[in-house]
Amino acid sequence: MEPVYTPVIGFARAVFALQGLRFTMLGEDNVPRSGGAVMAINHIGYMDFTYAGLAAQKSGRLVRFMAKESVFSHPVSGPLMRGMHHIPVDRTAGAASYRQAVEALRAGEIVGVFPEATISRSFELKEFKSGAARMAAEAGVPILPVVVWGSQRVWTKGHPKRLGRTNIPIVVSVGEPIPVPADADPEQVTATYKAVMQEMLDVVRATYEPLTGADLKFLPASMGGRRRPSRRRPGSTTPTPRRGAGSLRSGVRPSAARRGRAEREPAQRHTPRGPLTCPAWLHLVSASLRDRHPTRPCRNCASATRSGADSGSPRAATSSGRSSAPSGEPTCRWPSPPASTPTRRSATPTRRPRARPARPSTSSCR
Repeated sequence: MEPVYTPVIGFARAVFALQGLRFTMLGEDNVPRSGGAVMAINHIGYMDFTYAGLAAQKSGRLVRFMAKESVFSHPVSGPLMRGMHHIPVDRTAGAASYRQAVEALRAGEIVGVFPEATISRSFELKEFKSGAARMAAEAGVPILPVVVWGSQRVWTKGHPKRLGRTNIPIVVSVGEPIPVPADADPEQVTATYKAVMQEMLDVVRATYEPLTGADLKFLPASMGGRRRPSRRRPGSTTPTPRRGAGSLRSGVRPSAARRGRAEREPAQRHTPRGPLTCPAWLHLVSASLRDRHPTRPCRNCASATRSGADSGSPRAATSSGRSSAPSGEPTCRWPSPPASTPTRRSATPTRRPRARPARPSTSSCR
């Protein structure tokens, strides 16, 4: 009995009972009662490690899971994870966690790993990493394949968590231990136990209760599952204002769809007519902004000159509706006003002074 792990398991069982989770354990006798083993588990939900660890309770074993280091830095879960002697994994430098896991295996512990390294959004087996096979070969222990199904309905990536009383059935299946020789090829061993886990997963999914309605989103596409709808409208190629403005300023070429649309509609494309190809009032706005922010480029096109040092004033940047930009600068991408629209003579209309009423003369007295 461990002072931290045993109470945590009791608390977890009480929470699962309140949630109404119905567990079905298959192959619990395959968990070795002594000696080390690498428990390889598929990953479809955030609670997979808690459900898989229950499969070792019948044999009186505790599983030391390898979890990402951020879980150990949490003020609540960190002390619990360290008290249960789980193994932190630093994804940028995993050599230390690998050595710690091998030492635990040689000491006779069962180490739980997720060969996929992340949650599978498709609820299918992703590509397996070879770390579990290398640890088993170096420590001289077998690989214990474990498959969990139903946990994606409780809490998984990309879907809201359902931690209330849901009465969701959870199936945990444990396969027979797969021996790993010391000179075995890690890639071949990985392919072997992945095929075993795929067969186990197919059997568990075939016997699981059928899902209908909104729960179809928790099925893979191969079983008729519905993919979660995207927030972006299908077929839409219009970028957001922030992304579009950033692409224009950084000089990124437009997308293929937009280039194709421009080629199909050549009449709407803009033909430069001189150094300034956008309305003069746009350049006045940009010039006034550059007076306040000298390092800020023109918001509308790259053909306007800098105000202040170059042209002296915002009004000097335009002359009769044309810019004094050098000819070597790129032309404007903004469309000009239609030909039928009359061109303004001045960028800022002059305001006539209001006529004041004549005051009565006070020079003579009646």
